[in-house]
Amino acid sequence: MDKLKQLETFVAVATRGSLTAAAKAEGVAPAIIGRRLDGLESRLGVKLMVRTTRRITLTHEGSAFLEDCQRLLTDLANAEASVSAGGVKASGHLRLTAPAGFGRRHVAPLVPHFHELHPEVTISLNLSDRVVDVAGEAYDCAVRVGDLADSSLVSVRLADNRRLCVATPKYLQQHGRPANPADLVRFDCLTLSSDASQTRGWAFSLPAAGGEGAEIVHLRPGGPLDCSDGQVLHEWCLAGYGIAWRSAWEVEADIAAGRLQSVLEEFAAPPNGIFALFPQRKHLALRVRLWIDFLKHHYSQPDFWSAGRA
Repeated sequence: MDKLKQLETFVAVATRGSLTAAAKAEGVAPAIIGRRLDGLESRLGVKLMVRTTRRITLTHEGSAFLEDCQRLLTDLANAEASVSAGGVKASGHLRLTAPAGFGRRHVAPLVPHFHELHPEVTISLNLSDRVVDVAGEAYDCAVRVGDLADSSLVSVRLADNRRLCVATPKYLQQHGRPANPADLVRFDCLTLSSDASQTRGWAFSLPAAGGEGAEIVHLRPGGPLDCSDGQVLHEWCLAGYGIAWRSAWEVEADIAAGRLQSVLEEFAAPPNGIFALFPQRKHLALRVRLWIDFLKHHYSQPDFWSAGRA
């Protein structure tokens, strides 16, 4: 059985949510879809999906494999498009969306440069902290930061997103440095208010029970100040009002300049990701593919994140 067809079938079932929907989209019987999935799992020797009559749920291995398959199929489509496009220039209108804070710092400054490289492409950029319906609102590409919810969108990982505990040198000189996450109860922690989207608290990697390996633990440190806006927390932290838990993309320039110092780095949780998402399409428009490649190129530069951006 064709390996590529197995991968395409797996992605189709995972994103559409059922064998029947994937079979209908391809115009084949659901039994054929089922045989392809059985063949894929048998070849890999691992269970990718738990299938019942009512729903399909990805296993842990299936979730990880889905991201790899989407990236592989996207790269293959891009390679074919590069050959077929030849010397064709990118053109048309590009509709983009990104989170407000991240977008202001790390997407908006790149948009004019992309237009300079591809002058026949016009661009609209939407910055919003609401979860935009990319397909329903006809966006070509969205940038998302953090863990991704289950989605029918195709995702491409652009960079890692690390989270750091930071404070000013003056604050740490006056109050000391926490030796472990449990010490945070003794410090002024600048946290997102309960009505904000960060519901699970600050994530740390701690030794697992029994002493083998590590586990991710979420803590909810307190303090006299909280806010629903992350940029405000960043500004309060720079003003010396306490310790904040921020993304590296937001504070690395401040750390490089000595305005902030990181603490508890040895307990930092593994990074999640910064992703480009776009609707699943058979042929990705050249302007979209070039924009994603453009972001990947810039985000892969080590000095990109430490450069000061207002």
